[in-house]
Amino acid sequence: MVDKVLLIGHGSREHAIAKALVKGSAELYSLMAHKNPGIAKLSKSITLSKLSDFERLKELTPKLDFAVVGPEAPLAKGISNFLADQGVPCVGPKTQGAQLESSKSFARQLLEKHRINANPLFRVFTSMDGIEEYLNEVQRFVVKPDGLTGGKGVKVFGEHLQTTNDALLYCQQILNEHKQVIIEECLEGEEFTLQTFVDGKRVIPMPLVQDHKRAYEGDTGPNTGGMGSYSCEDHSLPFVGEGIVEKAIQVMQQTVAALKRETGDTYKGFLYGQFMLTKQGPKIIEYNVRLGDPEAMNVLPLLQDNFVEICWDIINGTLKEVSFEEKATVCSYLVPEGYPSSPKHGEPIIIGDVKTELFYGSVHQENGRILTTSSRSIALLGVGNNLQEAHEQVVESLDRIQGKLFFRRDIGTQELVTRRIRHMRRILQA
Repeated sequence: MVDKVLLIGHGSREHAIAKALVKGSAELYSLMAHKNPGIAKLSKSITLSKLSDFERLKELTPKLDFAVVGPEAPLAKGISNFLADQGVPCVGPKTQGAQLESSKSFARQLLEKHRINANPLFRVFTSMDGIEEYLNEVQRFVVKPDGLTGGKGVKVFGEHLQTTNDALLYCQQILNEHKQVIIEECLEGEEFTLQTFVDGKRVIPMPLVQDHKRAYEGDTGPNTGGMGSYSCEDHSLPFVGEGIVEKAIQVMQQTVAALKRETGDTYKGFLYGQFMLTKQGPKIIEYNVRLGDPEAMNVLPLLQDNFVEICWDIINGTLKEVSFEEKATVCSYLVPEGYPSSPKHGEPIIIGDVKTELFYGSVHQENGRILTTSSRSIALLGVGNNLQEAHEQVVESLDRIQGKLFFRRDIGTQELVTRRIRHMRRILQA
C-alpha cells in the first residue's frame, strides 16, 4: 500500500524532503504558497495557498496518511494541532513544542528552569528599563527579538552594532514589534548544527553540519538565511573534539524531556540544535523545530534508510538508529544580486548541464522560465569521498547556472575549514 503524504512548504528544504519522501515510495501531495517547480514535478497534486490557511487543508485531509511540515511558521501557528484534529498525524511538533523556536525566551527559560547546562548568560526584557545597565554589565552581547525573524533578526555587538547606543536603538525597535527582547552574552567559539529525529523519547542524530550565515566570502557582509553548508565523511566536523556530539545529544534529550514536563506535550518531528562549541563545552545558540535550510540538503541525500519509514517511526514512537552514507557534502546557494537587503526580483535564471543535485528555492516559474524572487534561488549539492571532491563538484555546477546571481565559492574549502580549526584550538588553549 502506498503512503499518501502531504508536504507543507515550498523552499529548497522542502524540495529535499520531497525527494526523500518520493524515494521512499510516497505518493506526494503538496501545499505551497508559491509553486516550487522541483516539488511540483514530484507531486501527484499541488495546492497553492497561504500555509496559514488551515481551511484549505480540510479539502486534502481525507486522502492523507500523514503530513510533513517544512517551515517553522505554520508549526508556530498550530498546523500540527489542526491536522491532528482532522485525524492526520504530523511529523512536526504542536504549538507547545514549536515554542522552542517561536519564543527564544521560552527556550532559554526552559533550559534554565530544568537545569540543562547549555545556556549562555541571558536576560529577557519587556521594556527598556534596565537594558542599558545590563549591556554595560555583559559588555560583549547579542540582541535577539523574541519571535520568528527568518534567521535575520539577531545582531552582535562589534559586528552589526558598533556602540551601546546602536544596541539601545535596536532594542527599542524590537520592542516596538515584539513583546520581548533577549540580551545574551556573546559566546566565543565555532558553531555547528546537530539535526535530529525525535519520537517523543528518543533523539536520533544526523551528521553534523556547519552553516555559513554571512553573505560574502571570508564570512563578511550581512547575515542571511544561510549561504551554504558542509558536512564531513565521518559525520563530525574537524574542530569538534571527542565526546562533544554526545554532550550535545544529551542536551537535546534533556530538552525534549523538560518540554514534556513543562507542557505535557510529546515532541515529535525534527529538532535542530544550533550549538556554539566553547571552552566550556557546547552551548545552545538557538533551537529550530524543523530541518535546517540549507542543512537539510546536506543530510537527507545521504540517508540509507527509508525516509517514509522513519516518519512513521517518529509518529508511532518507535524510532531506531538511522544510517547515512559516509560521504562529505558541500551545499551552496545561488541568490539574487542585492540579497539580502535589496534582491533583484523577476530576473531570469538559465540552468545549464548541472551534474550535482539541484534544489529549487524561492523562485517563480512563468511561461517555462525560472525567475528570481526576493530570497535564495537555487541550492546545489556536491557529494564526495571528502570535502575537496564535494567542493569541486559544486563549484563546477555553480558555473553552469547563469543569471543576476551570486554565491560563495569558499564554503567547504580547506582554507576556510583550517581557519575554523585554528580558531577553536586558540580558544581551547587560552
